Amino acid sequence: MLQVVYGTARAARATLLEEMHRDRKTVFVDRLGWQVPVVDGDLEIDQFDGEDAVYLIAVDEAGRHAGSLRLLPTAGPHLLADVFPQLCERAVPRGPDIWEITRLFTAPGQADPKRVRRELSLGMVEFAVMNGIRRYTCVTHVPYLSSVLAVGWDCEPLGLPQPHGGVMLGAVAIDINGETLAMLRQRRGVSGTVLDMVTRDAA
Repeated sequence: MLQVVYGTARAARATLLEEMHRDRKTVFVDRLGWQVPVVDGDLEIDQFDGEDAVYLIAVDEAGRHAGSLRLLPTAGPHLLADVFPQLCERAVPRGPDIWEITRLFTAPGQADPKRVRRELSLGMVEFAVMNGIRRYTCVTHVPYLSSVLAVGWDCEPLGLPQPHGGVMLGAVAIDINGETLAMLRQRRGVSGTVLDMVTRDAA
């Protein structure tokens, strides 16, 4: 099950979020070499980790962070609009029913990282259907684009990939509806929710 943690509940979920930010630093800064902010030398936290952020967090049997992603409403500041607008051939998609996916990853040392990523992809579609989100946008490294497209959802590029920090980045849009959720549940062999509504924090 995935924990749904709102940025407004950061203090209440401090331990789990600290584990997430520490793992983000290990993966994105130490391994991938991203030039992004690091707090206290140990936590990857940027300007978008505020009250508007919603985190879907997979936990292991001990309740520790196993993988996560961040969702941001595009009506406010977000990565594509504020950092990478040049990746969009036309205007950056924005609106109350368009959200952005960022920082999707699995924690170091996971025995089955593919299972965690599958659960996260299913969870973000379920969250979208439950909250009236019809489209996600996402900035991704070009080598990972094939993985995004392979999920089987309705996905389209927003512009031509461009170089950034020695890698090629591209922006995509993913359309979401009830059929998308049904398709993914069938592919994953899942019949019920993957979101832990008992622990979901109030917005």
